[in-house]
Amino acid sequence: MAEIQIQNVSFHFPEPLREPVKRLYEIKRERIEEDLPAETSNGVKALDNVSLTIPNGQTFAVVGPSGCGKSSLLRVVSGLEANYTGQVLYDGEDMQNILPGDRYIGMVFQNYALYPNFNNEGNLSFFFKNRKISDEETKERIRYTSELMGIGFDDLLPRKPGTLSGGEKQRVAIARAIVRAPKLFLFDEPLSNLDAKLRVQTRTEIKRLLHKFGITSLYVTHDQVEAVALADQIVVMHSGHIEQVGTYQELTENPATLFVAGFLGLVPMDLFPSGSISDGQLLVNELAFPIPERILPLVENGQQVTMGLRREAVSISAETRFTNGIQIQAEVEALEPDLVHRLHIVYLRMGQLTLSGLCPMDVKLNPGQSVPVTLDPERLYFFDTKTGKRL
Repeated sequence: MAEIQIQNVSFHFPEPLREPVKRLYEIKRERIEEDLPAETSNGVKALDNVSLTIPNGQTFAVVGPSGCGKSSLLRVVSGLEANYTGQVLYDGEDMQNILPGDRYIGMVFQNYALYPNFNNEGNLSFFFKNRKISDEETKERIRYTSELMGIGFDDLLPRKPGTLSGGEKQRVAIARAIVRAPKLFLFDEPLSNLDAKLRVQTRTEIKRLLHKFGITSLYVTHDQVEAVALADQIVVMHSGHIEQVGTYQELTENPATLFVAGFLGLVPMDLFPSGSISDGQLLVNELAFPIPERILPLVENGQQVTMGLRREAVSISAETRFTNGIQIQAEVEALEPDLVHRLHIVYLRMGQLTLSGLCPMDVKLNPGQSVPVTLDPERLYFFDTKTGKRL
């Protein structure tokens, strides 16, 4: 186990990769322009002055859009990429000149990376044979790891990877990482190739093992459900930068930037188009929203501001009796039942603006119906459009 410190790390893909990467992104350039890594004279900037500390024994999940630098960060921490600036420290020791094989890390990949010509026991023992560790110690480590991996794992050891299902291969890959007693676990989207049921089962197994061992872990994933289920802290990355670090609740309730607000959340925040401040109101298209008193000292006339809100801040009723909040009229576009919470998720339109809200199932609504809507002013978020920073 180790505390991992990443200090002011920057990393560029070399010059030959610039054109292929550029052509790949230009397929749908308009949609992903904001996520395109910055190009410099050194190539494509994958990491830009990244700093992060992972305390001993904690699991950090890294999330973000494709091309944001998640896998590059993992490769730098593991030592697979050495041409970076800054420092990567394991318990205060600089890893710049330490080979990946000497860092005592356990890596689990999306594609399993098992040796197909070995049986699974051979995959687990390869680390020890490569270091000329005795057969007795090797067998003891494999036996201990098999017990940890749970029922049925012993039956997988005599078989070769080609005879296993995706879930079984990933169990072997995780066991191969555990058997070497690593200081650090690195997971690179390990569940992406599994179907929904196996993903849940394997995620539970990973959680159990991480809790049992208390090994410092860095987990890269596109799946926010995985990040929430497995991680102590979530790292949100965007265009080679770390936008914010915190628990899921902290990040969703107090997003520091416009990107975090619009990206993170099992249901992302609704963000209106940028509007202009005028005499204590935010003018968005043809609508005017009063600025809450807590925000007024932070804005000035003419400033471009983006307003966001989550559906929990939107109250919908077929009646017109309101006492608090910002009251507006909206048209129901669609309804989606949330049977667990006995609610309707209601998709609304106000002119050119769209948002979603919640209402009880016993309130009868129909598409096309005009309804009164109340916005909770205490749960509105305001961001400086130019900087992206929350006000």
